[in-house]
Amino acid sequence: MPSLLKTRYSIRTISSCLSALIFCSSTPAFSADSRLTLTQAQTIALERSRQLASQDSSVHASQEMAVAAGQLPDPVLKLGIDNLPVNGADRLSLTDDSMTMRRVGVMQELTSADKRQARAQLYERAADKTRAEKAVTIAAIQRDTALAWLDRFYAEKMVSTVKEQVIQNRLLIQAAESAYRAGRGSQSDLFSARSALALMEDKASELQQKSTNAKTTLARWIGSTADIQPDELPAMDTVRLHPAQLESQLEHHPQIAVLNQQINLAQADAKLAEANKNTDWSVGLAYQQRGSGYSNMVSIEVSIPIQWDQGNRQNRELYAKQAMVEQATAERDELLRQHVAETRTMFEEWQNDRDRVLRFDMELLPLAQQRIQAVLAAYRGGKATLLELLAARRDEIDVRLQSLQLQNEMARLWAQLNFLTPSDSITAMTKELP
Repeated sequence: MPSLLKTRYSIRTISSCLSALIFCSSTPAFSADSRLTLTQAQTIALERSRQLASQDSSVHASQEMAVAAGQLPDPVLKLGIDNLPVNGADRLSLTDDSMTMRRVGVMQELTSADKRQARAQLYERAADKTRAEKAVTIAAIQRDTALAWLDRFYAEKMVSTVKEQVIQNRLLIQAAESAYRAGRGSQSDLFSARSALALMEDKASELQQKSTNAKTTLARWIGSTADIQPDELPAMDTVRLHPAQLESQLEHHPQIAVLNQQINLAQADAKLAEANKNTDWSVGLAYQQRGSGYSNMVSIEVSIPIQWDQGNRQNRELYAKQAMVEQATAERDELLRQHVAETRTMFEEWQNDRDRVLRFDMELLPLAQQRIQAVLAAYRGGKATLLELLAARRDEIDVRLQSLQLQNEMARLWAQLNFLTPSDSITAMTKELP
C-alpha cells in the first residue's frame, strides 16, 4: 500500500509539472524591453479565465447526465415475508403455516425509449446552451480586456504629453528668472510661470493616478503582465460590421445564440412533458419459499399508473412548457431588436468620433501649435508677454489632451463593436478542454 500511494503521488506530481509546462509554453514570453500587444493581452486573459473552465465543466456534466438519462431506471430488489402468523400455535413461525412465504423478487420500471431520449435531449440542449454562453464569455473577456488595454495606452499617452509640458514650463521659469535678474522681466511674470508649472505638475499627478487605475483594471484580466508597456495601436479604421446588414449579422451575436439555445432547451422540455403523458409500466417477478412440506411459488406483477386527471395535470404541464417556448422566442426577438438599435448607435458615434479626430489632427492641433510659434516669436521680440505665451501653451496642451481623450473614446467604441462576437483568431478556444 505505501508503494501504491507513492506511485499515485508521483503521477500527480508529474501531471502538475506537465500542466505548468504546457501553460508556460502557451503564454507569450516577454523580455525586459518588450511591449504588450492587444492580441497578446486578450490571449492571456482567456488563458487565465476560470469562468471558461467552469463552463467547460458544466458542458461535461450535462453530457454525462444526458447519457445517464437515456438509460432504464435501476431494477429494484425486493425482499419480504408474506403471511407471517402473529398469534396462536404457529406464532412467528416461518415454516409451520402453509401460507407463510419467504419472498425474494425484482422489479423493473419500463420507461419508453422516446421518453428516455427526450430526457437525454434535455441535457444535451443544456450543454448546447452552456457552449453558447461560453462564446458570450469569450467575447466579453476580449472586449473588456481591449477596453482596459486601450485605457492604459491612452492614459500613458496623456501622462507623457503633460510631462513634456512640465519640462517646457521649467525652461520658461529659468528664462523668466534670468530676465528678472537682468531687469527685463517682472516678478509677476516669474510668479505666473511658477503657478503654471504647479498647475501642470498637479495635472500630471492626476493623469498618473488615472494611468495607475487603468493598469490595475488591466491586471484584473492579465495579472502581472499589465506592468508591461502597451505596444502600438492595432488598425482601428474598420470594424467587422456593416450598418446595412446589422440585423442579419447580429443574429449570430453570442447572446442571441444563447437565447436560440434557450428556445431549443424549452422545446426539449416541452417534448419531455408530452412524453410524460404516456405512463411508465413496471413489471416484477418474485420467488416465494414456504415450509418444507409445502410447494414454493412464483409471482408476476405489473404496475400501471392511472392518469385519471390528465386535463389538470399532464396537459397543464405541457401547456406551461409550450408557453415557455413562446416566452423564449419573444425574448430572443426583443433582444435582437435592442442589440440592433444599440449597435447602430455605437456605429454612428464611432464614425462621428473618427471625423472629430480627423478635425483635431488636420485643424485644431496645427492651429494651436502655430499659435504657440507666433506668440513665442512675438515674446522673443518683446511684442508679447509671458502670460500670453503661458496661455498659448496651456491652450495647446488642452487641445492635445482633448484629442487623446477623443481618440480613447473612439477606440473604446471600436472595441465594443469589433468584439461583439469572439474574434476569429481565438474562436477555437470556445471548444471545451478534453
